[in-house]
Amino acid sequence: MNNAWASLHKFHAAFVTAVSHLQSPFLLLVRLYWGWQLTTNGWAKLHNLSHVAEFFASLGLPAPHFTAAFVSTVECVGGILLAVGLLSRITGLVLTIDMFMAYITADRAALTSIISDPGKFYNADPYTFLFAALLVLIFGPGKLSLDTLIERRMRQQRDSH
Repeated sequence: MNNAWASLHKFHAAFVTAVSHLQSPFLLLVRLYWGWQLTTNGWAKLHNLSHVAEFFASLGLPAPHFTAAFVSTVECVGGILLAVGLLSRITGLVLTIDMFMAYITADRAALTSIISDPGKFYNADPYTFLFAALLVLIFGPGKLSLDTLIERRMRQQRDSH
């Protein structure tokens, strides 16, 4: 019985090690795909600010023109930062807040149905952006990012002095 447990443990450890090598490529794919999506959405909003401002005004948001420009810029620049993995956790936090605000202001029914009707929550437009932002906020950008490259270079400079 001990040999069976030892073999199972050895198999499990090897499996975990192998699957762990997928973490950084997976985070890269998440960042690239959703970063691109956010960037293109933000870019489209920036080039259609009057319509975005009208929509924000219909939601009763304060200073709809300023808010439209601010949100559009956050999404466009945040998407770029997310994609390249620069200032990733801060960007993840800002985008998480942005997506929660999208739920609160534009799709409150989906947000409040998170328990009673989860499908309504995860089918809402902000969901996948929120999920991607939370992944990067919590797990970081992975090894294939500018954050990691900069950190590595700073560590090398610090160690050489």
